[in-house]
Amino acid sequence: MTATHDTLGRPLRSLRLSVTDRCNLRCLYCMPEESYAWLPREDILSFEETALLGDLFAEHGATRVRLTGGEPLLRRDVEVLVAALAAKPWLEDLAMTTNGVRLADHVRALREAGLRRLTVSLDTLRADRFAAMTRRHDLQAVLAGIDAATTESFPLKIDTVVLRGRNDDELESLLAFARERRAEIRFIEYMDVGGATGWSLDQVVSRDEMLERLASTFGPIELLAGRGSAPAERYRLSDGTTFGIIASTTRPFCRDCDRSRLTADGVWLLCLYATHGTDLRRPLRAGASLDTLREMIAAVWRGRADRGAEERRALPARGTFVPVATLKRDKHLEMHTRGG
Repeated sequence: MTATHDTLGRPLRSLRLSVTDRCNLRCLYCMPEESYAWLPREDILSFEETALLGDLFAEHGATRVRLTGGEPLLRRDVEVLVAALAAKPWLEDLAMTTNGVRLADHVRALREAGLRRLTVSLDTLRADRFAAMTRRHDLQAVLAGIDAATTESFPLKIDTVVLRGRNDDELESLLAFARERRAEIRFIEYMDVGGATGWSLDQVVSRDEMLERLASTFGPIELLAGRGSAPAERYRLSDGTTFGIIASTTRPFCRDCDRSRLTADGVWLLCLYATHGTDLRRPLRAGASLDTLREMIAAVWRGRADRGAEERRALPARGTFVPVATLKRDKHLEMHTRGG
């Protein structure tokens, strides 16, 4: 199927499917508040509904799927959805992003179900910092999950959100940790997306600063070509070690972005900074024909003009993107709902 393109010529290619808005961590850059309102359980898409919508997106060009949350391994029997998607003839890549807390118990089943790649979030190697940044004491469980994925020979990435004064002095140790496990680490600039209610620009460690620090330890760093629509610029050290940096805050890649997000209750979001989305669950459950749903998806994507990160960067004064009061009124603005 030929991909449908938006107003800037960007294809509908990569789909992020959230399977739950629940999470078992409370990371400062994502869920810093004390309490949250959750999506009603009766609104959560069944695996059959999710797979059906995936087929419709595929008809407009989607070939790459990433399962997200919240924390996707909190969704009971998520391996069933993995197996259903892995069997799709249109699928080129099937990945999952997880915080790793439950990974050791699921990694073999995920592999057997057909999951192809894993990304594990890990922001620090220090137990005290992990507890401070996540408000939980699960570092050892995360490390065990990473080791289990390595044992299963999963292609593995590690995502690290870098916050000044919190973990920016661990860039070198985290890169070395990933290298020892044959994983590629991606350092992520702190983003002012929904849920980041404590965000401020002075906490952002830029791509350029990260590269300068890493070069002072590891020597010359080579920028690798062929980024395409991927969010991370990839680099190589002189010993062949590769790593990535996602610089959405200081160097947005909006013009090449082919990603969209489907929340666990079926709201389709065209941008991580989108303030509203298209509800596909309601027409699906109301008995809308597949042709109607196909036409909705095509029309919405063809009208897409989103450049959220670029627009945020261009602001003369940049503060918190979504106030707490607004988040409490609309759960779909939360990062843990829209799947990062």
